[in-house]
Amino acid sequence: MQNSLNTRSMIFTLYGDYIRHYGSEIWIGSLIRFLEEFGHNEQAVRAAISRMSKQGWIESRKQGNKSYYFLTPRGQKRMDEAAKRIFKLQPEKWSGDWTMFTYTIPEEQRSIRDELRKELVWSGFGLLTNSFWISPGNQENQITAVIEKYDIRNYVHYFTAQYKGPDESTRLVRECWNLEEINERYEEFIKTYSQKYVIDKNKIEKGEMSDGECFVERTKLVHEYRKFLFIDPGLPQELLPSDWLGDHAASLFSDYYKALALPANRFFESIYREGNELNKAISYNVLEHPLMANSEPNS
Repeated sequence: MQNSLNTRSMIFTLYGDYIRHYGSEIWIGSLIRFLEEFGHNEQAVRAAISRMSKQGWIESRKQGNKSYYFLTPRGQKRMDEAAKRIFKLQPEKWSGDWTMFTYTIPEEQRSIRDELRKELVWSGFGLLTNSFWISPGNQENQITAVIEKYDIRNYVHYFTAQYKGPDESTRLVRECWNLEEINERYEEFIKTYSQKYVIDKNKIEKGEMSDGECFVERTKLVHEYRKFLFIDPGLPQELLPSDWLGDHAASLFSDYYKALALPANRFFESIYREGNELNKAISYNVLEHPLMANSEPNS
C-alpha cells in the first residue's frame, strides 16, 4: 500500500487536510517526518517539494537555517475548491442550465491543450464532441479562471444554455461520462472502507489504536477519497442513476473521517509544534468541518 502512495500526491493531501488549517506553512523537517509514516524518504520528499514549487503550488522562505514551504494563492485556491468537493455531501440544486465551453488552440500551443483538458476534467466538465465541453450548472468562475491561467481569451467561447433535445439530458451524461465505471470505483471504496471503519472504530473505542496509526489511516482515507475528484464530475441528483453509490461513499467517508479525526490531529500537532508555530485557524474544528456541518448524507 505504501509504495502506491505517490510522494507528491501525499504532500498535497497533507496540505489539504492539515497544513492549510495551520497557516498553510510547514518546516521541511516536519514534512519529512510526516512522510516517514508512509514510507517516503527525505530525498523523495525534497524532490516532490521542488517539483511542486516549480509548478507554482508552493513557495519557500528561510528562517535561520530552516526552510518553510507555504501555499501560493493558486495552491490555496485549489485546496479550497477541492475541500468543497470532498466535504460537501450533497450536490447543489440544479437549475437545468448547462455551461458549454469550446476552444480552437493553435498547434504550436498544443501543450496548453493537454493541460486545459486535465483542468476541465478536474472541474467536472465532460467532452461531448471534439473540443466541445459541457458541465451542468453555471461554471463561469471556473471557465474565467482557466482562461486567465492559460491566457487563451482569443481561442475560446463559452455559453450557458438549456438542452432542448431530441432526448433527455441523461443522454448527454451517457455520452460525456462513464457513470457505470465511476460507480464501480465507489463500490470498491465502500467495500474496502466500510470494513476498515468498523474495525478501527472498535479499536479506537477500546484504546487499542495509537494517535500515529489514526493519523496514517485518516490521511490514507482522504488520499483515496480525493481521487474521486478526478473521475466524478459531481453531477446534480437529477442526472444520476437510481443505483448511484456516491452518496453512500460520502456518508461512509464522513463517518470514518470523524472517528479518526481527534487522535489523528493530536499526532499531527505533536509533530508539527516541534519546528513550527502552532498557528491554528480559529474557524477550524476537526470534528465538525465547516463544509460538512450543514450537510447530511442522503438516506
